[in-house]
Amino acid sequence: MTAGDTSAEDAAADDTVGDDDAMAGRWPVRPRPGEAVPAPFGMSAYCVADPAQRAPERDALVVVHGDGEDSRWTFAQVDDTVRAVAAGLLGLGLRPGDRVLLRMGNRADFPFVFFGAIAAGLVAVPTSAQLTAAEAGRLLEDCGAAAVALDPDLELEVPPDMPVITSETIAGWVAGDERAEHDLGDPDRPAFITYTSGTTGRPKGVVHAHRSAWGRRPMYRGWYGLDEGDVMLHAGALNWTYTLGVGLTDPWANAATAIVHDGPRDGQVWPRIVHSHKATHLAAVPGVYRHLLRHGDPGTWDLSSLRAALVAGEALPSALWQEWIEATGVPLYESLGMSEISTFVSTGPDVPVRAGSPGCAQPGRRIAVLDPERLDDPTPLPPNEIGRLAVHRDDPGVMLGYWQRPDETADVMRGEWFVTSDLAELDEDGYLTYHGRADDVMNAMGYRVSPVEVEDALAGTPGVAEVAVSTLDVGDGVSLVCAWVVPSDPEADREALQRSVIDRAAERLAPYKRPREVRLVEALPRTANGKIVRRSLAAAAAPSPGGGKRADE
Repeated sequence: MTAGDTSAEDAAADDTVGDDDAMAGRWPVRPRPGEAVPAPFGMSAYCVADPAQRAPERDALVVVHGDGEDSRWTFAQVDDTVRAVAAGLLGLGLRPGDRVLLRMGNRADFPFVFFGAIAAGLVAVPTSAQLTAAEAGRLLEDCGAAAVALDPDLELEVPPDMPVITSETIAGWVAGDERAEHDLGDPDRPAFITYTSGTTGRPKGVVHAHRSAWGRRPMYRGWYGLDEGDVMLHAGALNWTYTLGVGLTDPWANAATAIVHDGPRDGQVWPRIVHSHKATHLAAVPGVYRHLLRHGDPGTWDLSSLRAALVAGEALPSALWQEWIEATGVPLYESLGMSEISTFVSTGPDVPVRAGSPGCAQPGRRIAVLDPERLDDPTPLPPNEIGRLAVHRDDPGVMLGYWQRPDETADVMRGEWFVTSDLAELDEDGYLTYHGRADDVMNAMGYRVSPVEVEDALAGTPGVAEVAVSTLDVGDGVSLVCAWVVPSDPEADREALQRSVIDRAAERLAPYKRPREVRLVEALPRTANGKIVRRSLAAAAAPSPGGGKRADE
């Protein structure tokens, strides 16, 4: 089944710009399903220069350092700084297509260098500040960077002849007179590379084109309900690609204000910032919303300015969604995406939420579920059949490929589809049910079982803060479905909690889906971006004292 398809006639009609479009910049602001990428095109011109023409004095970026302590940049200041950085980078002798690796903390210099490199026709390579020096060094070597933007408090072994950009370097460029124009050209030329974990354990670079910013336009209405002048608060760090996209690229393209926080984190700071800065949107991972509800008092929060809360990064348990809605009354819209395209399935103001589903294909996107045994067959599976989730390769948000990995690129680019590693099904209405990654799906008693489905069923168990499910090898070729549980109260009766989890599974799941063992742990293994690493559960979490609780005990 395909979803989100748009006919050629509709696409042609939607390319017509109406009088009501904001046309102060080069391109129309209001997205239209199926619209073609304009040419020439430049990501920094679209996200920085155009909003600076439309709203030069509006706050573009606000970095909250603490209560009442902010750093602010208007759109005009952001544009000037980005063009100064672009000129400075070109002054180092860098040439179009050269890579610039960013290893910087949660500060405004990060987006200035990111967009400055893109404005100069270079390729930005953002990395997480949480990486070790060795991990960052491997990425530096893999991408073949010609320069590095580096915070002095972050370690990295840089070749002696490689230019190093610091905050002082950037300040000097801004104080100078040199300014570059935003690079415009082929929408398919590379703009930035992000690194994602692969099944081999060796991160691989995902090469994104300038057109990827245009490819994000379906999110504006299909997920956010974002308008010019809105205020987006993202709970992540600027060096995380989720924040760079949802928290920065999209607000700026809409001449909306982006807010990030780099002050002390007490876990309850987000409602305070929503209130003090009149945020219209809050974006975070499920864990942030879970923590707010577990340790805060929603009755004391003033969220009156908030039109929508956004969640992505991992599956949202239905119980958490229900708890948030009942406690706050603020809509919570989920989306499904990945490094290779960002988000492409979501709920939003125009797409009603259905429990257990992240939503439908965003307007103008074409998705399908393909037979996992016949990935070269472009024929989608019928509704309600589980297969590999795919996105049409004509989508401007789809990556160019994996950096210097042609075989792996060919493995996912199958005919007209980009084939993901996610298992999913689509119903007759186009709503998607996510069944986890293909390499996460469990085999239990001869049945294929989605860990996401089991985790969703167990998430509302009283006394359970977090839960993850995977298979556990118990020897003799026997594998059991096991639940690893983080108690909300470390002093809770362990056996009683384990029994509660087993009982809830018996209430909500078919016998072959139920965990046969429950282990209590202090924390779940996660990636630097906060995603649960299910394949590491058994190795990272030893049995609780006295052993795990078996369902038959």
